[in-house]
Amino acid sequence: MRKLAVAAALCFQIPARVHAQTAQEIVSRIEQQSGVASREGTVDTFKAGNPSARVTGVAVTMMATLDVLQRAVAKGHNLIITHEPTFYSHRDLTETLEKESDAVFAAKTKFIADHGLIIWRFHDRPHAMKPDMIAAGTVAKVRWKRFQDATNASLFNLPPTTLGALGRQMEERLGTGAVRLVGNPDAKITRVGMTFGFPGFPGQRGVLQAGGLDALVMGEDHEWETIAYAADAISAGLLKGVVVVGHTPSEQAGMEEVSRWLSTFLSGVRVEFLPAKDPFRRGR
Repeated sequence: MRKLAVAAALCFQIPARVHAQTAQEIVSRIEQQSGVASREGTVDTFKAGNPSARVTGVAVTMMATLDVLQRAVAKGHNLIITHEPTFYSHRDLTETLEKESDAVFAAKTKFIADHGLIIWRFHDRPHAMKPDMIAAGTVAKVRWKRFQDATNASLFNLPPTTLGALGRQMEERLGTGAVRLVGNPDAKITRVGMTFGFPGFPGQRGVLQAGGLDALVMGEDHEWETIAYAADAISAGLLKGVVVVGHTPSEQAGMEEVSRWLSTFLSGVRVEFLPAKDPFRRGR
């Protein structure tokens, strides 16, 4: 009886300490699991912090804004995995900011250093995965998977609606602060194209050229490029409208999907999705 009691007590002893993982070990695991080979010139690199530091928690986000970093620290996360840049340019170039002693850059880098944060970007790989994990996450969020064209994943055949109703639907399902419309809100809409983030004018135009589109739902683009092109297409009777949801809302659900995916194979570390706030609000 005494032996059984001793054995039972041993069962409740504190287990051997789990190996504390470094940021580099976690990133290497993610790269391996993605199935996407590294390519020259990728932006998927460490942007701040020490990759050899032990990770206390992983915060996954669309954009590593200072607000997101503050929330990550409050939750005990020190590895930030962000889809978009941390320092205001696609390649996170900081030389000019440093040379000018930019106050905003200084405040952000001080916060990162003071709290021992490590920031790694996960942009090129999720877009290169099959299917594109960012696009798939957004399509799932708006509940359009069943409407997706069988031959072109950027096109959707929706139940009849209006441009205005389509804008409201995007606002509700993607949590946008301010949707913008190009075209008549009462225009009848069925066949819709969708692009994510900022693919640039060639990418946006490629979807618009698919033919037979009533409307385009997009993240953002230069207003003198896709927006002007779409306005001309509307005037020419070739398009009915555009819904501009903003960069962050158009891809945020994709990073939420990334967070769920990471949780399936990253063991021994907390993984949490921290949404970046849409910076735009209605002017009222």
